[in-house]
Amino acid sequence: MVRQKVIIDTDPGIDDAMAIFAAMGEPGIELLGLTTTFGNVSVDQATRNALTLLEMAGRTIPVVRGAERPLYRTAMPYPDFVHGADGFGNLNLPAPQGRAVGQDAAAFMVEQVLQHPGEVSLVAVGPLGNLARALALEPSIATRVRQVVIMGGTIVEGGNVTPVAEANIYADPEAADRVMAADWPLTLVGLDVTQQVLLSRALFADIAAHNPRVGPFLQQAAEFYIRFYETERDAVDGCFGHDISAVACVVRPELFGREQGSICVATEGVAAGQTIMKRKARTYVLDDWERRSPKQVCLQVDAPALIRWFRECLTGGCWQ
Repeated sequence: MVRQKVIIDTDPGIDDAMAIFAAMGEPGIELLGLTTTFGNVSVDQATRNALTLLEMAGRTIPVVRGAERPLYRTAMPYPDFVHGADGFGNLNLPAPQGRAVGQDAAAFMVEQVLQHPGEVSLVAVGPLGNLARALALEPSIATRVRQVVIMGGTIVEGGNVTPVAEANIYADPEAADRVMAADWPLTLVGLDVTQQVLLSRALFADIAAHNPRVGPFLQQAAEFYIRFYETERDAVDGCFGHDISAVACVVRPELFGREQGSICVATEGVAAGQTIMKRKARTYVLDDWERRSPKQVCLQVDAPALIRWFRECLTGGCWQ
C-alpha cells in the first residue's frame, strides 16, 4: 500500500481530536505533522492540545505552531461553549512533556511540499491563515501539492455561525478567499456533508471499549460536544463528524458526491464568510468567478460508510 503523506492543519478542538486519531489509525496515511492555528481555542492552547494528543497516542510527529489571529481582523471569541475552555470539554488534562518544533507552520508546509512534490495532502480543519501564509511565502506550492482538503464552508445548507457562514471560514474570510483563489487542486468538505455524519454516544462507548489508549478520552470529550448539540444547536442525539469527514475524503474519496465550480468568499458585511460557488455555466454581471480555477465541493456523502470507516480507524490493530 502506498501511504498518502498528510499534514493536518488544526485547532484542537474535540472534533479535531477525532480527525487526528482517525488519521493515525488509517493505514493509508503517513502523518507528516500537525500545524496549529487559532480557532476553537488560542493557537497556544491548540499547540498544547496537539502535543497532548500525540503523547496520548504514543506517536512522535512534528507539531508546528502557526497563525495566532486572522490576517486583517480581530479574532472572534473562542467557542468555549462548544469545546470547553481547554478545547477538550474542560477535562483539564496535564500539560504535555513535548514541545513544538522551532519553525512556523507556513514554512513547514512549504518545506514538506517542496521536499515531496506531488505527494503531500494539506488537510485543513480550522481557519485558513496558515495555508494563505504558505501561499504567500512560496506560491509554487499550488502546483506541487497533491491536493488541499478543507473542512469548511457551505454551498447549499445554511451556516453555523451566521445564516450563511461556516465557522472556519468566518473566522478568517480574507485568508479563506485567498485559498479559494489559488490555482491548486482543492476539495471543500463543508456543512453540506458533515451535518449528515452523526456520531452517537453508543459509537464512542464502543470505541472506548475497544481502544483503551485514546477511546475513554474521546468518549468523555465527545459527551461535552454532544451536550452542546442537544441543548444549544440542533437538538440531535449525537455530534456531527465535521473534521473526520475531511480526513476520510483523502483516503475514501468514493464516499462523496461532488460538484465542480469556482468559489469566492465574501469578506464584508452580513455575508462575511459565505462560500459562494458558481454552479451553472452562465454569464453573470460580476466576473470574479471567471478568474478562478474550479474547485471540487462535496455535496453528498455515504454517511453510514464514513462512520464505519471512523470506527475502524479508532479500533484497528495499531491501537493494540
